[in-house]
Amino acid sequence: MKSIFVVSHHTRGEIAQLLVDLEAWCAKHGHQLWMLPADAIARGCEHLASERAAMDADIVLSLGGDGTVLRAVHLLDGAPVPILGVNVGTLGYLTEIEPSECISSLQRWSEGRQDKDFIIDKRMMLSVLLKRADGSTDLSWRALNEAVLEKQQSGHTVWLDVVINSELFATYSADGLIVSTPTGSTAYSMSARGPVVSPRHRALLVTPVSPHMLFDRALVLDPHESLLIEVVGTRPVDMALDGRKVMSLTQGDVVSFAPDTCTAEFLRFKTPKFHQIVRTKFGLGDD
Repeated sequence: MKSIFVVSHHTRGEIAQLLVDLEAWCAKHGHQLWMLPADAIARGCEHLASERAAMDADIVLSLGGDGTVLRAVHLLDGAPVPILGVNVGTLGYLTEIEPSECISSLQRWSEGRQDKDFIIDKRMMLSVLLKRADGSTDLSWRALNEAVLEKQQSGHTVWLDVVINSELFATYSADGLIVSTPTGSTAYSMSARGPVVSPRHRALLVTPVSPHMLFDRALVLDPHESLLIEVVGTRPVDMALDGRKVMSLTQGDVVSFAPDTCTAEFLRFKTPKFHQIVRTKFGLGDD
């Protein structure tokens, strides 16, 4: 018997039939299926609601787009449970299969063997540590894609010191800075003209958002290099992780970044070829 935790987009209509099919398949094969109460209520599946944690499952099934996958990653909080992303979204960099492949893919996973019938794709995550200027309690988080330090007020830039290996690299005057993983290089960082980096690499990317200075290029750092960003201006800064605002920062606050000790695990049925994924998602080479 396998246990399957479902994380679902709340409004996409095609998910309703998929959940019906999933329930029938689980009942037939004796597998457990459950969802968070909020997801279950939104989908009209209150009977699947459970307070059981995602890390209790053998697999997490994400029904939606990349945003739903990111929510699954945060619910797991570093636990070594694989995520299978079903693309009920648009681009879907992190998803693996289409809805029509869901049941057959779960069958293959439940009956198969790792490295023979499927693989586990482990992605680097970002460890984020905040030290407040007033010396209050340190706070820490994980992110799969990126951490964004960005202005709160429209029409104002912010000033941020970037410190690499205990040496000041530059003081940025910009709308903000993005620190991303290779996985996150195709997210916000790319829209800010950052490089596209294969997720097979381990690196820290620092990409400025609308910099008001001569140096406007992104940095790609060795993962073993220490990276700190300090708020040096008086204007407040918002910090968001994977698109979710987590904290407001003020002058003197310092945020450190490093590869996390945990990884995000994704179930794959073939070795992903990153350049082909980018080519397909952006329609490169199409007539």
